[in-house]
Amino acid sequence: MTSAPTWLSLDRNGGDLTGQIYRSLRDRILLGQLPAGHKLPSTRAFAASLGVARSTAVEAYDRLRSEGYIEASAGAATRVAALERMRPEHQRNGRAPVEEKRSDQPSYRGLFRPGVPDVSDFPHAAWSRHLAARSRSLRIHHLGYENPTGIRELREAILEHISVTRGVIAEPEQVMIMPSTRAAIDMLARTMLRRNGRKTAWMEDPGYPAARLLLGDAGAEVVPVPCDDQGIDVSRVDGGEPALIPALIYVTPSHQYPTGATLSLPRRLALLEAARGHESLIVEDDYDSDFQYGSRPIAALQGIDRAEVVAYVGTFSKVLAPGLRVAYAIVPRWLVSEASEALHRRGVAVSTHIQAALADFINEGRLRAYLRRMNQQYAERMGRTIEMLQSHFGGRLVISGGNGGLQLAAWFCDETADDRAVVAKVNASGYGLMPMSDFFIGRSAPGILFGISRAETVAVERLAADLRLVLG
Repeated sequence: MTSAPTWLSLDRNGGDLTGQIYRSLRDRILLGQLPAGHKLPSTRAFAASLGVARSTAVEAYDRLRSEGYIEASAGAATRVAALERMRPEHQRNGRAPVEEKRSDQPSYRGLFRPGVPDVSDFPHAAWSRHLAARSRSLRIHHLGYENPTGIRELREAILEHISVTRGVIAEPEQVMIMPSTRAAIDMLARTMLRRNGRKTAWMEDPGYPAARLLLGDAGAEVVPVPCDDQGIDVSRVDGGEPALIPALIYVTPSHQYPTGATLSLPRRLALLEAARGHESLIVEDDYDSDFQYGSRPIAALQGIDRAEVVAYVGTFSKVLAPGLRVAYAIVPRWLVSEASEALHRRGVAVSTHIQAALADFINEGRLRAYLRRMNQQYAERMGRTIEMLQSHFGGRLVISGGNGGLQLAAWFCDETADDRAVVAKVNASGYGLMPMSDFFIGRSAPGILFGISRAETVAVERLAADLRLVLG
């Protein structure tokens, strides 16, 4: 291949030309359409044939090389790397092959793990520029201990973003910067349990297992509250019993984890009223609502809270990359002092230069642009996963959600199915799926939770083949 292939057509209006080139070459390498040893053109010739800057081609090649898809040495041509091929399990057992070729297992490891973003499209160049600039020019007041709740620039930038996208209403003083959602949940749980002396916490069932463990570690007795396709139903727990009155209520109302349900307006109002009546704090975990497909993101519960009973928790781990280690909580005004003291006491902090760089990244519109691009990509991958499940397993699985987020729930029609056994067999190939039974506290229902952030065509096709082998 001495020039750009005819199948590589760039969408000039779609942006991220580097990513388009990278994904096109990567997918064809995985499919075997560009075999091991195949010679690629020089970056100069490749860029000229596509009509892009050479730096664009260089960056795409560098990404492919760093991930092991291509290889080159000084003075030698760039060639497709020799990916080790493995015989599928069904061939070793003497059964007929499902596919002619399959990529090596490690390249698919964790590919469908729920709740994990696709960091291969992270805007490295822009982020590096902001980070380098801030590392060189931090202000004196950023270098001390004066900001246990985070620097003001980032708190203001976060508020400006989520007030527009999520309808959140707050002041910068109410924003607490932390390294993770887990740190935020832990701080809020311990603060509320200490504040009112109660030991009960309500949470969605099914719900986020890490939140359940954090509430328990903080000393709470966790009471499961059933969820359905309208979200959490607080009418199904008897809050009149003194032992059941909660200190806090943990929910994911915009995109319930793991079912994908959106909390209906009547249920939202009932939840707010229950919290007001019990003088409880609602912890609203808005973990991935920046990703909404086909409609405008549903407004945050915090935005309609008039009694100041909601603490809103967000994260950049799902939006950008887990490695940033930046999350935040927006607490009611009456809780600001105690929350600030808790953060100072526990030494929970994010590096100042990371905070400053992220503030610049948001203020310059980089976050908005990145979200627009990733929403389009994730919508395509969600649609691809849904289509695969409906076409191959429509009689076995019922899909729940799919309108947003980074995961998709599918329930077994057969309520006696052993979802843990099914997932264990499929995950022997390294996919990272999760059984729905693991999310329940009370009576469970079997299903599978699929991550969709990296659901490229070749990966979805392979998953369908392996899932057919297990389900029969």
